Amino acid sequence: MPIRSLLAAVSLVAIAAPALAQQENETVSETAASEMPAPPVAEQRPHSFTLHGITVEDPYFWLKDQGYPEIDDEPVLDYLRAENAYFEAVMAPHQPLIDTLYAEMRGRLPENDASVPVPDGDYEYWYAYNEGQEYRLWYRRPIAGGDDELLLDENALAEGHEQFSLGTVQVSPDARLLAYSTDTDGAERYVLRFLNLETGETLPDAIPGILGDVVWAADSASIVYTPVDDNWRSKVAMHHRLGTDPSEDAELYREPEEGMEIGIDMTQSRRFLTVWAGDNVSNEIRLVPLDDLTAEPVLVSPRETNRLYDVDEHEGTLYIHTNDEHVNFRLATAPVEAPVEWTELVAGSDDFYITGLTTFQNFYVVEARERGLDQVEIRYYDNETVERIPFPEASYTAGLGPVAEFDTDTIRIDYESMVTPDTDYSYAVGYDSAEGGGTLTTLKVQQVPSGYDASQYVTERLEIEARDGTMVPVSLVHRRDVTPNADTPVHLYAYGAYGYAVTPYFSTRQLSLVDRGFIFAIAHIRGGDDLGYQWYLDGKLERRTNTFNDFVDVGRGLVARGYTSEGRIAASGGSAGGELMGVIANTDPELFGAIVAEVPFVDVLNTMLDESLPLTPGEWPEWGNPITDPDAFRLIQSYSPYDNVTAQDYPPMMITAGLNDPRVTYWEPAKWTARLRATRTDDNLTVLRTNMGAGHQGQSGRFQSIVDEAQAQAFILTQLGVEE
Repeated sequence: MPIRSLLAAVSLVAIAAPALAQQENETVSETAASEMPAPPVAEQRPHSFTLHGITVEDPYFWLKDQGYPEIDDEPVLDYLRAENAYFEAVMAPHQPLIDTLYAEMRGRLPENDASVPVPDGDYEYWYAYNEGQEYRLWYRRPIAGGDDELLLDENALAEGHEQFSLGTVQVSPDARLLAYSTDTDGAERYVLRFLNLETGETLPDAIPGILGDVVWAADSASIVYTPVDDNWRSKVAMHHRLGTDPSEDAELYREPEEGMEIGIDMTQSRRFLTVWAGDNVSNEIRLVPLDDLTAEPVLVSPRETNRLYDVDEHEGTLYIHTNDEHVNFRLATAPVEAPVEWTELVAGSDDFYITGLTTFQNFYVVEARERGLDQVEIRYYDNETVERIPFPEASYTAGLGPVAEFDTDTIRIDYESMVTPDTDYSYAVGYDSAEGGGTLTTLKVQQVPSGYDASQYVTERLEIEARDGTMVPVSLVHRRDVTPNADTPVHLYAYGAYGYAVTPYFSTRQLSLVDRGFIFAIAHIRGGDDLGYQWYLDGKLERRTNTFNDFVDVGRGLVARGYTSEGRIAASGGSAGGELMGVIANTDPELFGAIVAEVPFVDVLNTMLDESLPLTPGEWPEWGNPITDPDAFRLIQSYSPYDNVTAQDYPPMMITAGLNDPRVTYWEPAKWTARLRATRTDDNLTVLRTNMGAGHQGQSGRFQSIVDEAQAQAFILTQLGVEE
């Protein structure tokens, strides 16, 4: 389902390039020798509105540029620049620590690295990084033998741009053409271009303003894409024939309903284009033959409220993954000729949460979660054999890796845990084996050049009781030589929205905190689907506060069990997880010694009331519609972080934003920062860093993005008083 997946300043480049160490150290000395500047104070301008008989005061409404999506209001920009200058001044004395953290994190990344090649037709494809380069190079080579061929150099495409993102890269079925899309300002409006791989020529076709993936027609002469409108909503699937003017592109399907958007994909068999239309809770899918994109799209099943489904195909049979009869989804089949006639294949289960299905020529793969842990099963069309792939640890993350071909006997598995680096496996499917089991072979293990010894770390999975009696899982990792006690610092992380599970993952970046004595803990709170789809439902709409309570109760549970103590917990989260940070700062500020909120969704009430914003109509099924529903209005107002800042002590807080962010608009963290600083009753830090040239994902590039994390960890370390 779509997930929602947020005075002239000194340039941020000064802290975004550790290579300028000498200049930065001079800046540190100068700053240390001078008086720390006072924090910016945003003007309060009277503004209010009344709805459902309730009046809401919004004195920082003016920080939203009324010309948005154009952002050129100078008083607004001046305030953001002043906040950036203040952030840099506050962090300048800690620049040596930031440099050290940056060096550690970069040292854990191989300068030269490459993905495992993926076979597809006559070629195998992979990407690589070269020493010192921020971005990937995309390659292929003939499977029959021959030279490596460079297809695309992201570094060349990124040259001259502060921000760069590659949206999609797709080779045509005849392997002659490459479609790719790029974004150079973080606004996530990509430009689609085409490259002739035989001549190296860039074709004149250029299509601006697309979002998501593209799908090639079977004849490699045309392509399907999804543009975004002025409100950054994807409402139409377009068919473009190479060599024609994009203004002449044909509509394959247009979604008429407000709040519903579309996406495109293709079946693993590559027979059908799939056009997905829906929101977070309901959808419908249409099929179009890839060998005839002029055919009328076939609707698999009309949308129903609170029902989701997705489809794959095998030899004229649709394989359907749906929650129509069980909250944890079931599998069904239907003939392509009669797609509404669903026959149950695998029943839904309270214990076995089915998260996905992929068909191949001789078998299909079911991905699921059992007791909160990922499972991958091989099943067969001609018998009821279930071949579950075994994994070696008690807590881990695993799933189907990239497999391009349909007729294959080998699949890829991605695996990692909080102590095991990301590992690529090849699994030889065992349907011909007398014992019925396949073979798992290691292809690549994530390298940590600066050194990593898994035996020096311990991972645990706990269950902590929330205030309503629900047991909430917690995954954590720490050094083996750390014995948790009341003085142990903890970095507690969670997301808790949209049914997105934060599984136990390996993080080279978190090692910098862990090696300094921290426990890194992931709270698997309601709102994600960590323990099943009901776990997600129990953290949304009228049950939204479960998400916030779970996080706080996990923190207090760690204190009660002697892992740490009040004020020794640093909390962090981003986007919807940033909303979580805002709520817990208001409700339980004494529990946390520092909070980092990255591109936080904190102006929830105002955003859900503004249906002109990109995501708002599609978000009402997640949060509620406060425009039409007084109860939803009151509930959102009761927890919206910006609306609940109060005169009390708050922990030190670091807040980030992206000026071009279409998901969480910049003014949400800006308004929240202004109100926090004007209202809090203590002298703890509140700092805001707005990336003036980026969007929701922060700085791009594998090294530049480390700077953001180094600053955040330096903030946590200094505010919790953890010495080097």
